[in-house]
Amino acid sequence: MNEQFTRSIPLIGEDGLEKLFSAKVAIFGVGGVGGYVAEALARAGVGEITLFDPDTVGITNLNRQIIALHSTVGKLKTEVLKDRILDINPSAKVTANTVFYDATNADDFPLTNYDYVIDAIDSVASKLVLISSAVKTNTKIISAMGAGNKLDPTRFKVADISKSHECPLAAVVRKKLRRMGINHLKVVFSDEPVVEPTLGENGRPIPSSISFAPAAAGILISSEVIKDLLI
Repeated sequence: MNEQFTRSIPLIGEDGLEKLFSAKVAIFGVGGVGGYVAEALARAGVGEITLFDPDTVGITNLNRQIIALHSTVGKLKTEVLKDRILDINPSAKVTANTVFYDATNADDFPLTNYDYVIDAIDSVASKLVLISSAVKTNTKIISAMGAGNKLDPTRFKVADISKSHECPLAAVVRKKLRRMGINHLKVVFSDEPVVEPTLGENGRPIPSSISFAPAAAGILISSEVIKDLLI
């Protein structure tokens, strides 16, 4: 047994650790929330992690994204995270897909290849495509709702989307899913009232964020995924 995981065995047992070693997980969106999900899954011993994200690390990511450093600004997020995961667990199999997942390419990435899918995508349209695909293929999925404009990390919780509140993103996704005939979805959302964003020069709101809110959501998602994989 790999020595680096010996502290986990008293909690989940050797059989549990073997389940994580053999698990195949996909993370769609590896920014503020998704990056912390990947970090926790890698440290727990998940054996195969597939990453999806089209973006590069930006200077404004430094306040909240675990992969964002001055040394990584301008680099592809999926590649930076792949290197990080392999530095944590060289035995892991990591696939980096630098793509914007949407209806035009969804069929290129069958969700049946994975034991669990994490939706940490910002785009509502892409979230709906991913969720719908998971439902159709009976693939386990958990979705991150809004972590921006939130300040209290203790207000994030796991629930069915039908029970979500105080989250504008969840409200939009919930409404659109109902139109698609999907009434239930495991999500992580915050019930903290939204902190009103500042308006930019163009009159549009400037999304606000801080180091610990997306991290809290990501860690909560990873714990839920690991518990489900151990069943």
